[in-house]
Amino acid sequence: MKQWRAILVRELRLSLRHGADTLAALLFFVLTASLFPLAIGPAPETLGRIAPGIVWVCALLAALLPLDRQFGADLEDGSLDQLLISGLPASAIAAAKVVAHWVVTGFPLVLTAAPLAVMLRMPLEAIPALLAGLLPGTLLLSLLGTAGAAIVLGARRGGVLLPLLVLPLTMPVLIFGVAAADAASGGLSARPHLLLLAAMLAAALPLCPLAAGAALRGAVE
Repeated sequence: MKQWRAILVRELRLSLRHGADTLAALLFFVLTASLFPLAIGPAPETLGRIAPGIVWVCALLAALLPLDRQFGADLEDGSLDQLLISGLPASAIAAAKVVAHWVVTGFPLVLTAAPLAVMLRMPLEAIPALLAGLLPGTLLLSLLGTAGAAIVLGARRGGVLLPLLVLPLTMPVLIFGVAAADAASGGLSARPHLLLLAAMLAAALPLCPLAAGAALRGAVE
């Protein structure tokens, strides 16, 4: 655990050192969501109806922005080889990358989602359901994105392949996350949709780090 914590601290420090990437993701999230009222008009009924979809799509795209640096810089400077011979399983290294990505990108997106939802005239009673879906949803995005970043590591045009690989996998997360907020807006229970998100998270927690670890070993061999 000491080695794993050391890798996690290293990743967090590197993320703080490259804080512009995190800030760029947040600014992209805010600016992209802010374009929708300009495009479709400020009518509260229209904005409130599509606000969950706007927030989720913008959060999904913003979470993809820092993924090209997940393993690419480590592969280029030889750090990835050092990490893989440190004695930790490759899946544990990938898990540390997942946690670091969620802490510096996913969690700030969750915090920013509430004021954005208010700006988009989303019903106040639906905002807790939106945030409750974003918590496991952003972690799922980090898991799937890290696995995808490991799979395309070393490939030509990996930055182009990564969204093409990850976006189809994130569609169920998007569907159930938006459905939870829509159900709360209509006075229905969001619990079934949140439970499905939790079930997907429970399946992805062991599988995605294993897949990412196998891809990392293949990339350095």
